Amino acid sequence: MGLDYARMREVADELSEYAERLEGSWSVEIGAGGPVMAMVSPVNRHERIAGRITDQINQRVGATHPGWIAETGPEVEDPRVGRMRRPDVLVCEESAMDSDRDSVAPDEVLACVEVVSRSSPSNDYVEKMADYPAMGIGLYMIVDPRNGTIAVHDEPFRGAHQSREQYIFGDTVRLGAWSIETSAFRRYGKAGDA
Repeated sequence: MGLDYARMREVADELSEYAERLEGSWSVEIGAGGPVMAMVSPVNRHERIAGRITDQINQRVGATHPGWIAETGPEVEDPRVGRMRRPDVLVCEESAMDSDRDSVAPDEVLACVEVVSRSSPSNDYVEKMADYPAMGIGLYMIVDPRNGTIAVHDEPFRGAHQSREQYIFGDTVRLGAWSIETSAFRRYGKAGDA
């Protein structure tokens, strides 16, 4: 018998406290199988891509969605479906970031972006591909510096995104109402920024 969500959240909080005492950087999320603790070792290139996406969305979001903001770091949590994820970038209501809560609710989120890590690509391509639409999050972008590809998924219906657009690094990517310029994105192991 599985844990109910309140108990899963307690376990996740206990794991988070434990992780604070460990060497390195750790992340705790709640997926379909329950709480998961994983070592986070994003390389600089991973973080820079996430930063570029955040910057570009924030330059445009005020014109299309006043009161919304792109952020890195907050968790999105949906007790209804038993999921808690920490996207690399999310677009959420600015007021949600001013609250004392530990997470934002899916109905406060327009989009989630994941930059694929070298160590755990299935987390972004399999688990989060199922979790974000199950939470009702309409836009999900996966940026993969391993091979220089980008996929934008939208139109969630019955726990899956119904539409997908493919891009490569260098393209201008359409993410909902925003255009993301990717010419400065670099693949892992390739030459640095120009």
